[in-house]
Amino acid sequence: MNNMVKSLLISLCSLASLTLYSQNNDVKIVVDTLSSDVYMLTGQGGNIGVYVGEEYVFMIDDQFDRLSNKIKAAIKQLSDKPIAFLFNTHMHGDHTGGNAKFNEGNTTIVAHDNVRKRVKSNKQKDLDAKKISLDYFTKMLPEVTFSDDITFYDGEETIMAFHVHNAHTDGDAMVYFVSNNVIHMGDTYFNGRYPYIDLNSGGSIDGFINAHKKALMVINEDTVIIPGHGRPSNKKELQAYVTLMEEIKSRVMAAIASGKTLEDVLADPSIGGDYDKTYGNGYIKPERMREIFYKGLIKN
Repeated sequence: MNNMVKSLLISLCSLASLTLYSQNNDVKIVVDTLSSDVYMLTGQGGNIGVYVGEEYVFMIDDQFDRLSNKIKAAIKQLSDKPIAFLFNTHMHGDHTGGNAKFNEGNTTIVAHDNVRKRVKSNKQKDLDAKKISLDYFTKMLPEVTFSDDITFYDGEETIMAFHVHNAHTDGDAMVYFVSNNVIHMGDTYFNGRYPYIDLNSGGSIDGFINAHKKALMVINEDTVIIPGHGRPSNKKELQAYVTLMEEIKSRVMAAIASGKTLEDVLADPSIGGDYDKTYGNGYIKPERMREIFYKGLIKN
């Protein structure tokens, strides 16, 4: 390798490092106060929920490893109490990426059974490739898991966590703070944008819609909703989202019944119609949404 090539490689590596540093440095952790005890933290990735209890902090999701110190600093501004529980709403890296950095001291990571299985499987590949250490691998894994529901108690607050089947993934769970009347729906709800339904990780169209309906049975008109992505929401907006989902499902099912192919559906903007203007500007664009619905429903 000549000196010119070496210099080029060093420059490219330096540029990549500077870009990553810049990206991390540009991310700001924004705090929304949702009730007397519950907050939503927005940075890069899934929305974080923070409950400040009588003796400890209960945290929901943790975004990415590289943002952990910023997130910890933001939580410290809310409370000096220890983070006793870190709850993962599902397995995706923008919600579990900071697990290892938070899994220290007296913090216990809690999640559905399938979250541990999928995080373990994904991180095993990194461990085998020697990209991470055994200690890091172990700290990434939830230490307490459940199959259907689990309840925490803190003074006058009851924290109910319950599994919703085959929704965004096969391991989704929502967390409801009863007294504060705040629910964290994880990625079973993308407020103001089309959803990502991970069909390869156990997600399904019907399960996703049913997850919304289950949440609607639990909450009331005054409930504040923390979506997996997007701004804080409410029951009225969630009901409107169910209507959106069911209408798009109906249109795609009609297309399938008439013999339309995936290519036909991808080329048909009438499926999203007016919804595309409001919900099609996020990570999942209208065409990608139609692809997910088609592939998810063609199996039925």
